[in-house]
Amino acid sequence: MMANDDPMSALTVLQTVTPPVIPTDAHVMTVSIEWPAGSPGTPPHRHPGGPAFGYVVEGEMLFELEGQPPRVVKAGEAFWEPGGDVIHYSDANHRTDSVLRFVVTMLCKPGEPMLVLVDEEELRHRAGARVPA
Repeated sequence: MMANDDPMSALTVLQTVTPPVIPTDAHVMTVSIEWPAGSPGTPPHRHPGGPAFGYVVEGEMLFELEGQPPRVVKAGEAFWEPGGDVIHYSDANHRTDSVLRFVVTMLCKPGEPMLVLVDEEELRHRAGARVPA
């Protein structure tokens, strides 16, 4: 870097959020996920121990959280979910002709799982919390 270069000019803010809670002594894990064309992605799940923050590297994700309408997150865009009891319904590959690659950083309380799948009975019980497209 040259002495007169402004390091702030190299930054692009992708998202700013106020998560509901950052657990004390949080365990943090960053993962890279790659879904093939047309993949339905992870089954409905939640992150019980804390929030998750992600970035789409390549492709398009059909992203759906409980209480929000489904939306498409494209390469170069960020997403997040509050964790806790909120169900993440979809991280599917929205495209049938290309791969989806994204990175997720998950925060978790010590001793809590990073991800828990939601069973069919709970999905039926909470169906009213889903927002249609």
